[in-house]
Amino acid sequence: MKICFATNNSKKIEEVKAALGTEYEVVSLSEIGCFEELPETGDTLDHNAFQKARFVKDHYGVDCFADDTGLEVDSLNGAPGVYSGRFAGEARSDERNISLLLEKMEGKNSRNARFRTVIALILDGKEYSFEGTAEGEILDKKVGSGGFGYDPVFKPLGFDRTFAQLTLAEKNEISHRGKAVKALISFLSNRKF
Repeated sequence: MKICFATNNSKKIEEVKAALGTEYEVVSLSEIGCFEELPETGDTLDHNAFQKARFVKDHYGVDCFADDTGLEVDSLNGAPGVYSGRFAGEARSDERNISLLLEKMEGKNSRNARFRTVIALILDGKEYSFEGTAEGEILDKKVGSGGFGYDPVFKPLGFDRTFAQLTLAEKNEISHRGKAVKALISFLSNRKF
């Protein structure tokens, strides 16, 4: 069965393909001929994930899933949340986003935060969602050079290293996206044809 992952991020696709095995043929947006920017105008992660998945289903007619992720910081009332990618402006710069986050965190006693990923799946005309979270804290400076986004300032609960210091395998075991993908894979693997 062919299913589209509404992304062109080759690392994400590779990870999901390996986990799903041969029952599903996972294809990217470019492989179905979609080269346009997917809509992300919602005010929640769920809304954005379903908006992207529905766009692909409506315009390209293929079953698909899409994800959206946000960093939720307790002392910032859950910000940047759904606006994590464009926290410091529409140009989407990890460096500027981190700088703004650290600036807003100055003087804050609570540094508790979580990453949250929502995956929206449209399959055989039905909609499903899966969620994963990773609890942790925001450091006062960047540590590590791996990962992307806010990884250098996010230290997951129970670890003495940031996401940017973990190997990809270590991060996938405990990350928000890894947990959401596992829930999706479990659902697809247990599905009866």
